[in-house]
Amino acid sequence: MARDAVPLREPRFARWLFTSTAAAWIWLAARLYFGWEWLSTGWDKLTDPRWMSGGYALQEFAQRASTEMTQGERPAVAYGWYGDFLRWVASDGYPWVAKVVAMSETTIGILLIVGLFTGIAAFAGGALTMSFGLAGTAGVNPVFFFFEVLCVLAWRNAGYIGLDRWALPALGTPWAPGRVIKGARGSNRRIA
Repeated sequence: MARDAVPLREPRFARWLFTSTAAAWIWLAARLYFGWEWLSTGWDKLTDPRWMSGGYALQEFAQRASTEMTQGERPAVAYGWYGDFLRWVASDGYPWVAKVVAMSETTIGILLIVGLFTGIAAFAGGALTMSFGLAGTAGVNPVFFFFEVLCVLAWRNAGYIGLDRWALPALGTPWAPGRVIKGARGSNRRIA
């Protein structure tokens, strides 16, 4: 064991849940549920002209959230910097931010359903969920965020029953390139 290695091991259940291909069935069920939720929400926005032909639905939401920040005993938006961001969205950014939100939600849903880049999709979903939470909308966001954090932790096996089973070994990771990346790097070498 290396000198700087921590000699503690994770509990057997955690190791099983986050690394075992047998646990992939649990992740498949969760991915399909949350993927469908993201996909249907994103698709509703993609097909709604108030989101895609001007972003007025997002503008109204941002105006309401940033206004509620200044009213009442407990503001919906607790951070001034996020209130500033919402005011910017409401005044200037809504036409293109609305499209980004709609396309992101749809893409996250598709990636979770097919199990492709599951950890990255869950991270992106977590970023959106956090953004919605910062805007003062609780709703389902805490449950979604909990799933997304767990799914990021389970990135190795969460997409095993999906396209990640083939994509991750082929592409690899930044610290361990896969066959495709190694092959691309090899083709750039000069022959002496």
